[in-house]
Formats: sequence, structure tokens, C-alpha cells
Amino acid sequence: MGERPAPASVLTTPEPPTGCFDSILYPASHPASPQPADDVAGFFSDLLLDQIVEAVTASWQEYGLTPIFHAPLHNTDAIIYRQEIFRDLEDEHVMRAVKDFSRQMRVMRERLDRAGKRSYVQERQWWFLAAVDAYCDGVGRLYQDLDALALCSRGLRALHGYLGAYVASARFRRVAEEVMTVKSGLAGVRYCVLVKGDTVTVSDYRGEPDYTAQIEVTFEKFRRGEAENYQVVYRDADALNHVEAAILERVARLHPDIFGALSAFHARHRDFCDERAIRFDREVQFYIAYLSHIAFCRHAGLRFCYPNVSATSMAIESRQSFDLALATRFVAENAPVVCNDFYLSGPERMFVVSGPNQGGKTTFARTFGQLHYLASLGCPVPGSQAHLFLYDRIFTQFEREEAIANLRGKLQDDLVRIRHILDNATPASIVILNEIFSSTTVSDALFLSTKVMTQLCGLGALGVCVTFLTELASLSGRTVSMVGSVDPDDPTVRTYKLERRPADDLAYALAIARKYRLTYDCVKERIKP
Repeated sequence: MGERPAPASVLTTPEPPTGCFDSILYPASHPASPQPADDVAGFFSDLLLDQIVEAVTASWQEYGLTPIFHAPLHNTDAIIYRQEIFRDLEDEHVMRAVKDFSRQMRVMRERLDRAGKRSYVQERQWWFLAAVDAYCDGVGRLYQDLDALALCSRGLRALHGYLGAYVASARFRRVAEEVMTVKSGLAGVRYCVLVKGDTVTVSDYRGEPDYTAQIEVTFEKFRRGEAENYQVVYRDADALNHVEAAILERVARLHPDIFGALSAFHARHRDFCDERAIRFDREVQFYIAYLSHIAFCRHAGLRFCYPNVSATSMAIESRQSFDLALATRFVAENAPVVCNDFYLSGPERMFVVSGPNQGGKTTFARTFGQLHYLASLGCPVPGSQAHLFLYDRIFTQFEREEAIANLRGKLQDDLVRIRHILDNATPASIVILNEIFSSTTVSDALFLSTKVMTQLCGLGALGVCVTFLTELASLSGRTVSMVGSVDPDDPTVRTYKLERRPADDLAYALAIARKYRLTYDCVKERIKP
């Protein structure tokens, strides 16, 4: 019956007010829609970034934030632009203002959705009016809230200026005033419904008495204390039934001017939304979702910082860093999270990490990659202090199961993947290798690993190499040895702390064997005749 409103996705004004604000994710000098990294699938799972993004976006599915997390920035000014906004949003007053706006935009979308699903003309038009009302209220209140706050970020200051011009524009004022006029007219509608048998008569209200009030007065004298309430409670139905719709249609006939204004409003303002305001509502969820996620870890005492990111200096440093994916799980289990420090200076480019198994080596490699990737998104990173490098690409090689489809053995697969890294890595890349060539003999693994590390060191790329081949730690002046430590009183106990010191070539296998009485002497003693 009648016209249907346009889908919410197209309800945008074609010519928003002019202003310097365009995106809360990107400064004006940066393209607003960068292409996602084409090699995300290659390193996301290795570094557990897929788990981090899934956890961050789990409660924000309606906004489609995952593509934003797949598009790292390659410009330091763009990174600083986001860091400034993160800092502003860490102020509870700024965060509350933005969340209130997002709540109103969610109400608007819900009402537009209801309008699109209703079968009766007046009902659709009323839900459309209610959606526009929520939109105008949300935009106007956001401007007022931001106007009362001391904003430091370029992004939010530009948004505030843009909203100031927008809410003062003739278009916005006209829509907001019409909403109030139509709502006021509808609120003043009074009518009578006479039900006699199976006949329902709708008529104008002419001062007829309120029979409910009269009945209450008549029976008041019979009241004896508090009695059970038998009044019928009418539920707020999601949609009108056919009887209610028929009554509403007849009420509309009795008040043609008021309902005509509702119909005209619906027809005139289908493009009521401002494109930039709607874009802000989606994009700002990137910040809200990430801050909400790390608040869980902060509450447990873990620290986050805004790293200094450089596209030229490879003198990197991090204090009290940790694996965010692992920390999220440990905090939920009330388990301790071990933090580590690291730095590279001068010609140093590659960490070679050795030490006992299950001692935190792979976790360190993942932490290194996570920190650089999260920093490239402009996010706060795990740790109390960080100086990081703005890379061009991340390459990882972690152990994987053999793929039957490609008919390659494990060693051949390792060689093919390493060849891809060496062919594509640049001096600005980050390369993270985890136990490569573990499927071959020690001598062959050392030969192949030495070739790979020599080429990477010559290239000058940053990275981490987790290995059981301690010879690689002293390969050149560009390698730095990091060693997993154990409890000095009990070598079988891992501390998960990594120390910057020469590799000691100890795997502590003998200590473990002694603990479980699996040494040669213990086994020989057991099998004595």
C-alpha cells in the first residue's frame, strides 16, 4: 500500500556542507579508501593477528570493521592522526559523547528498518519520521557535546567544525524544524473509538468524558486497602494489526492536514542523512572497539603505549611488550602474562632467538610482528614504551602442515616459501622466521639457514629468526642473540623471559631427562636383570 522509503544505505544528502573534515580514519592528505594489504592472509594467522581482529570486532559486526584492520598505513602522519584521536577518546567525556551519538544512529537505523518492513502507509511514514528525529537529535547533541570539550586531535577538531557548519545550515534546520512541527501535530490528535458489536466507529473527539476516570471515582468508595490490579496492559506491538491499521487510516481521514504533513515530510526528506556524519559513525567504531578490547588487559595491570613510528630509523625499542592474543586468553583465565624488552641499534637488524623449547621464543617472534602491525594501524601497542619501524611489508615463515594438494614435501615447501620471501622482501620489510628447515638434518638445516640469513642480513631487513641453530646468532654484526631463560634453581622451569646475551647452546634436555628419570643411567638401572 502506497510508497516505500528508500533503503537506509542511500539516504544521504548529495551535497554536504563544505569543510575540511572528510574521514576520522585518514587525514586530508591520505587516500580515504586505501587498498587492504594483499598479503594479509600470509602472515595474519602466523602472528595470531586474525585472533586479535576477531576478538576486537566481535561485538561490532554491524559496522564491518575487519577491512580497516586489514589496511595498514604507510605514512607516519596518518599514523599520528589516528594516535591523536585514540588519545582524545581515552577521555571519558569524549568517549561518552561519541557513544551517545552512535547509540542514536543505531536507533535511527532500527527505525528505518522498521519503516521498510511495515505494510501500512501511515505506520511506515511514522517510523520514518521517528528515524529522522533520532538522527537530528544525535547530530545536534554530538556537536553540543564536542563544543563543550577540549579536543586535541586534528580529526575530532575538524569534525566539530564540520558539524557546526552542518547543524547551522538551512537544510538541517529545516528538517529538524519540520520534525518538531509534524510530531507536535500528531501529538495533538484526539479521537474517539466506539465499539458496538462487530462495528467500530472512529470519530472526532468533542470533549467526551473519560469513562475510565468516572468509573474509578464511582467505585472509589468500595476500596478496602490495596487490591489486586486487574487492568489490562497493552503490549507495545512491533507492528499494527489490521484492526489498528484500519482505525489509524480513519483517524488520518479525520485529520487530513496533519497526516498530509506527515506524508509530505516522508516524500520530501528521503535523503535526510549527511554522508560524512554516517561515515564518521562507522569509522569511529574502529577506535571504540580497539579501546574496549585493550581495556580488559589494562584492568589486569598490563600497559599500552603510543609508539614513536619512523619510516627511516631502524633503531627500534620496546619495553614491557607482550603477545596481545596470548594475553587476552591469559587474562580471561586469570593467569600471569610475562612481558619482555628488546632493542636494536646501529647496524643491528635481526634477532636470532634460541633457548629451551616451550620457553617463549615463538611468542617473542609473534610479539615483534604484532607490535609493528598494530603500530601501522595507528593503535596503542602492548608495552610501556616503544620506538618502531614503519615497514613496507611483513613476511613470515612458520611451520605448517604439509598440503597434499601441492604434492610438495615439507622441505621443498619451506624452500618455495623462503624463495618467495627473498624475491619480494626489501630493505624496508620485516621478516619473521620460525624454526625453518626443521624437517632436514642439522647440517643441511645449518647450511640452508646460513644462506638465507646471509642474504637477509645483506638486504638489511628487520626481523626475527627463531632457531635451534645457535651458530646463526653470531653470523654477522647485524644479528643479535636473544636467549630464553630458565629458573636458575630448576632448569626445567621456564621463565618465558628472553635475555639479550650470547647463545649458550643449551636446550636443558638433560635436566628434563633427569627430572623424569630418563637419563641413560636411570634407564639402565631400571632394566637390570
